[in-house]
Amino acid sequence: MIDNHILAPVFIQLFTAIIQLIAWRKTVTQRFISVIGSSLGVLLAIRLLSKVSDNGILTLNAANWEAPFGIVFVADLLSATLVLITSFAGLAVSIFSSTGLNRQRMLYGYFPIFHFLVMGLNGAFLTGDIFNLYVWFEVIIISSFVLMTLGGRKTQLEGAVKYMAMNILASTFFLTGIGILYGITGSLNMADLSVKIQQVQNQSLVGITACFFLIGFGIKSAIFPLYFWLPSSYHTPPSAVAATFGGLLTKVGIYAIIRTFSLIFVPDEFTRNLLMALAVLTIVTGALGALMKTNIRRLFSYLIVCHIGFMVGGIGMFTKLALMGTVFYLFHDILVKTNMFLIAGLIRQLRGTMDMKKLGGLYAEYPKISLLIALILFSLVGIPPLSGFWPKIYLFQEAFSHQQYFFVAALIFGSFITLIVIAKMWSEVFWKDVPPGEIVENKFEPLPLIRKILLVLPIGLLGLATLYVGLNAEAIVKLVDKISDQLMDTAPYVEAVLGKNN
Repeated sequence: MIDNHILAPVFIQLFTAIIQLIAWRKTVTQRFISVIGSSLGVLLAIRLLSKVSDNGILTLNAANWEAPFGIVFVADLLSATLVLITSFAGLAVSIFSSTGLNRQRMLYGYFPIFHFLVMGLNGAFLTGDIFNLYVWFEVIIISSFVLMTLGGRKTQLEGAVKYMAMNILASTFFLTGIGILYGITGSLNMADLSVKIQQVQNQSLVGITACFFLIGFGIKSAIFPLYFWLPSSYHTPPSAVAATFGGLLTKVGIYAIIRTFSLIFVPDEFTRNLLMALAVLTIVTGALGALMKTNIRRLFSYLIVCHIGFMVGGIGMFTKLALMGTVFYLFHDILVKTNMFLIAGLIRQLRGTMDMKKLGGLYAEYPKISLLIALILFSLVGIPPLSGFWPKIYLFQEAFSHQQYFFVAALIFGSFITLIVIAKMWSEVFWKDVPPGEIVENKFEPLPLIRKILLVLPIGLLGLATLYVGLNAEAIVKLVDKISDQLMDTAPYVEAVLGKNN
């Protein structure tokens, strides 16, 4: 079904950024515009998901060029849901940024660049053209690089160089894969590619092309052994920026893998075994890295890597239940990881540091905030009945049924290490007393009430969303069941884009 409102969540972010550029030096105005624009983005995303749920897959042909000749935008259940979650996470980060970011960084253009980044994420989720996906990725990379370097501190620049170098490499592999794919099929439309890729006689070349895409998306997703840039860079920018990166940037890579390997490169036995091996190694290396860290954001960065392995393993098994677990975990991970970095930023605002050795006494001084954070930490660990628990059931079930015992062991190991490091963090940051004689800048300087509310509010909003996903798991399971059906049977997607005669 053709719908002209598919791009509304993209355009609202674009218009918000443009208006903020007009109000360049007026940081107070920019804050209000950011929150209002992000709120409208959530409402438009809800509207889009509601339309997709009621009417099926929606399409929009840019400039009225019919597919596969023009650029097409497609909203199915997976992309529409991700647009909603991204918009909601963006709203939370926008509220946090309004008080958690210093004015100097705002003057460098933080808010318009932030909205350009969210625009790129929504565009990547909604595009139905493989080259257009590359273009949206470049919008994301450029915006994220600017955000990472805001302020120009030495550690930021060092992390940004690593980040940019690896993303340039990822884009090179991605673009090379696109070139080969166009050469062997003559098309860039993903629905059209789904049909034409099966007609290519040289399937070995198709396999090589799939490897180019896997490497490109693997770098962006921080899959072993291409993950090392993430822990080296995500701890350097401000917490609001790190929250956007930690919650969303690696997940758009996972989305790209799901989309291309369900629609174009349906995994064969070799690809599945490769993905399973990468999943196990990603989980183990991420967990071991988290085990050795005392800086909160470095710890969270390695947990991102560890939990990316959970989703890669689900894609590797490529069954309906495995994809249900992967998609469910993807939704959960965006909300929780965004929130974890906001929590790290809140701790930094309250105590002036994120080094666990220098922290302590937060529960005694802020019991209500600490209990809210505990709920989110429980969800991250996967304590039933919270959101991190339910997708693991599907992953464990499918891993056992397909005798993927190494992956089962990795899931247990990753979950156990997550429990250990989060328990350690809780003990060090919240339970223990402040180390005697420890002097930390602004350690006990009380925050103004309104500022404290604006810092805690987005954490509470994301916490409520996480709680909703966990306690309303039956509805989420129904949603991911429909999404996995669309991923396993791509005929409705192809028909929506190309029409019934193709």
